[in-house]
Amino acid sequence: MASTRNLRGEMPFLNHLEELRWHILWSVLSVTVGAVIGFALVYYFGVLDLLIEPVRVAAGDPDLKLQYLSPADSFFVTLKLAIYSGFIMAFPIVAYHTWSFLSPALEKREKRLIVPALYLGMLLFIAGMALAYFAALPVTLEFFQKFQTDALAANYEINATLGFIVKLLLAFGIVFELPIVIMVLSMMGLVTPKFLRTKRRHAIVLITVVASFITPGDVVVLTIMMMVPLVGLYELGIFLSWLIYRGKAQREKELEADLTPPTDSIEAQ
Repeated sequence: MASTRNLRGEMPFLNHLEELRWHILWSVLSVTVGAVIGFALVYYFGVLDLLIEPVRVAAGDPDLKLQYLSPADSFFVTLKLAIYSGFIMAFPIVAYHTWSFLSPALEKREKRLIVPALYLGMLLFIAGMALAYFAALPVTLEFFQKFQTDALAANYEINATLGFIVKLLLAFGIVFELPIVIMVLSMMGLVTPKFLRTKRRHAIVLITVVASFITPGDVVVLTIMMMVPLVGLYELGIFLSWLIYRGKAQREKELEADLTPPTDSIEAQ
């Protein structure tokens, strides 16, 4: 698609919408292709067994199987997992098209920062999901298993069980995007490194509340395990914000230097 931008990066409104349409189409296509690949991975490589393995361990039954109530449930569960997997795999392409559309409105330094930030966001999301799967999910399931009594019979239904697991994984992945959120807010000028430093204690309290909310009630160790990386991610966000504002200060100095007339010029006399 030929670009109609002028030297200042501007373009007519209708052409702007046309470019946005193409970026959206390519992003949707990449997610669709990723979902097809994800469907093959889920169906042929036992992703479903991988997800329910912590349930089997917590229940003490290595042969535990999830129940489904409709003939189509197994297909739609596989389809949902494929879509989730497809979006994660397509994230680099979606990030690229997002950057391509927004880059004319960004300065050069911001262009250099935004793409690594988007890929960093993907890595942080995967790291959050990994922490949830290997640490939070087993402890959470063991905590709920303590309330199993002789008066109750466990029947693990596929939609409810996988829905719980996927929501927990996604919650951890989204929470781990904290540095990227701080970075975007800093680029928009809504927060500053000084503000973030002065509000550090408030942030730790909020992180404690969030960690307590998404972890089971009396598992203090798990809450601390969640708090420690979040505090570290908050500090990373402060560092990224500092980099952004340092770049802005350098550009302002360069602009002032360009606007300052030479000492031997008529204007300086």
